Amino acid sequence: MGVELSWLHGVYVLFVIGIIATMVLRRDTSLICIAGIAALGLTATGSISAAVGGVFGSFIYAITELLPTILVICIIVAMSRVLTETGINETMIRPLASLVRTPALAYWVIGIVMMIMSWFFWPSPAVALIGAVMLPVALRVGLPAVGAAVAMNLFGHGIALSGDFIIQGAPTLTAKAAGLPVAEVMTASVPLVIVMGTVTTLTAFWYLNKDMKSGALRVDPEASAILSAPRDTAPVRLSPVLRSGLATLVPLLFLLDVVAMFALDLRGGDATALVGGTALLILLMVTVLAHRQAGLEQVTAHLIQGFQFGFRVFGPVIPIAAFFYMGDSGFVSVFGEMLPNGSHGIVNDLGVALAHTIPIGKEVAALALTTIGVITGLDGSGFSGITLAGSLAQLFATALGSGAATLTALGQIAAIWVGGGTIIPWALLPAAAICGVDPFELARRNLYPVVIGLLVTTLVAMFLI
Repeated sequence: MGVELSWLHGVYVLFVIGIIATMVLRRDTSLICIAGIAALGLTATGSISAAVGGVFGSFIYAITELLPTILVICIIVAMSRVLTETGINETMIRPLASLVRTPALAYWVIGIVMMIMSWFFWPSPAVALIGAVMLPVALRVGLPAVGAAVAMNLFGHGIALSGDFIIQGAPTLTAKAAGLPVAEVMTASVPLVIVMGTVTTLTAFWYLNKDMKSGALRVDPEASAILSAPRDTAPVRLSPVLRSGLATLVPLLFLLDVVAMFALDLRGGDATALVGGTALLILLMVTVLAHRQAGLEQVTAHLIQGFQFGFRVFGPVIPIAAFFYMGDSGFVSVFGEMLPNGSHGIVNDLGVALAHTIPIGKEVAALALTTIGVITGLDGSGFSGITLAGSLAQLFATALGSGAATLTALGQIAAIWVGGGTIIPWALLPAAAICGVDPFELARRNLYPVVIGLLVTTLVAMFLI
């Protein structure tokens, strides 16, 4: 039998329920999370000063844990911006446009290119690039703009972001919350990401194809304005030879990173550091070549843009991560040895108690994690709730005695597919705007494929736990 539950465990559960309820209502959770940290500190120490100081300490702990992930995303966004303004990004993917001959090819080529770009650059920077270069090609061969937007959403904000195999931001967050190695969560996520991606993209394509054949969906006659828009709009000019050379060098460097990851068995923080360092070197090289005498100042300007983006994205994540880290190793780091005797962490204690009171089966655990992932994604930020998914996955896995990595990966996938920009209208505005489609129409198009994909993926997870 595990440790006897105390008021501390009750306070934690109460605030978890409050956070979930707040997310369901599509309200921000920062205030609830901060109050929860203070309440835990006050309950454990009985000291108001310790509770107030613990809130600040929990933020420091969370930022320390998340900093490598935040930093690499900031650098990659900064690099992506300089590649876009110099036209190198466009040159990199222009040859792929020649492969597109039919609407079906346009859908799959746009999707696959978006997925690959998103693995290395993240979906947000990739959306504008893919849309600007590939949308006119898609329209020319008969794929409606909403079809291109669906492909970008599902392959980028869905498949690439939910797995996040290269940058490893998502699995790092969930793995830390679940108390697991990042590599273990990533390995467990591979079959689930494949199932979710395959089912969702095939279903979406079937719906698109059916509507195109019936005439319910067709290319907008006014698309000619998009097709005739000048393509070379980069504000920073490079010679064609230099631009082509850099467009070849950039993907080659990242390809060498991938080779090094396998050859040197780099995982987690080491792999992230390699990608981040490569992105930083590319940023420096391209900025100096493009801006010459102003290169020193422009490097700083691009880094500032990257950091602004990174902290804007992770600003809402830090408070919720700080709270859920209190359920595991973060509590002792912030408040000291104030847990009950024999405790192995608040979440672990709750999991053991759950196992002894409620019969938790694989089916219930899988359905619960998918549901939690969906709920946490309702705020339109796929990352804000994945620490909750990781924490609850640890709880259910403790009750089951197995399946921690699979449950963690399942919660991560559900949260990001829902909140990362596929079926929440206010989360998919970039793709909708780039393609000139109604975000609510795009969300409606994605809804059935994503729901079907989540059901099938949850079923598969039940067999893998």
